[in-house]
Amino acid sequence: MRFSPALQSATLIKRYKRFLADVVTPDGETLTIHCANTGAMTGCATPGDTVWYSTSDSLTRKYPHSWELTETQQGDWICVNTLRANSLVKEAFALGAIPEFSSYTDIRAEVKYGAEKSRIDFLLQAEDRVNCYIEVKSVTLLQQGKGYFPDAVTERGQKHLRELAKISENGQRAVLFFAVLHSGIEDVSPARHIDARYAELLAQAQQSGVEVLCYKAQLSSDGMSLKKPLAVEL
Repeated sequence: MRFSPALQSATLIKRYKRFLADVVTPDGETLTIHCANTGAMTGCATPGDTVWYSTSDSLTRKYPHSWELTETQQGDWICVNTLRANSLVKEAFALGAIPEFSSYTDIRAEVKYGAEKSRIDFLLQAEDRVNCYIEVKSVTLLQQGKGYFPDAVTERGQKHLRELAKISENGQRAVLFFAVLHSGIEDVSPARHIDARYAELLAQAQQSGVEVLCYKAQLSSDGMSLKKPLAVEL
């Protein structure tokens, strides 16, 4: 995935109201930009970090600039725009970069499913295979050298695990896919210290046959792509 037009850089002043951040450009101009990340963004939004933002040409947007990447003062790169995770996974499908899904021919996104009225991120299909349901989660939390998910209690994420477990129990293929969007993360674990129920449900889902896969993105201000499989320590 290439950023076009090119991203621009600024220095983070603060993030606030979940969806907004103030930054100062190299020319000294203060901008308010949109943040598409509703999570805690722990370690991803420290004042003084470099923010890389995109600019929309839409005339109707109140905030035309969008926060895409953080370059931390420690030298790590983080994609904070969680909407990019699904785009990266879809691109990786098309490029054949995820061997675990190479045998599927059809890809559908945002398909309604489940007793709890969910939408699966991707439904993969092929004539000679069972359907494959994939839920994508972006991982950006780095603590004490380890990557964790989630970064806050997530009832929505808990629901997705219940839905995936039921899919697997019904004989279909169910996959929880962690897209690691932090250059400093080399393995991923459930964040029991943040959401113990999520960790419990993840263990139950795996016992029900849900697969857990993890790939890390290569990140820069020019673009990003999923490149490297990582271990998940459950």
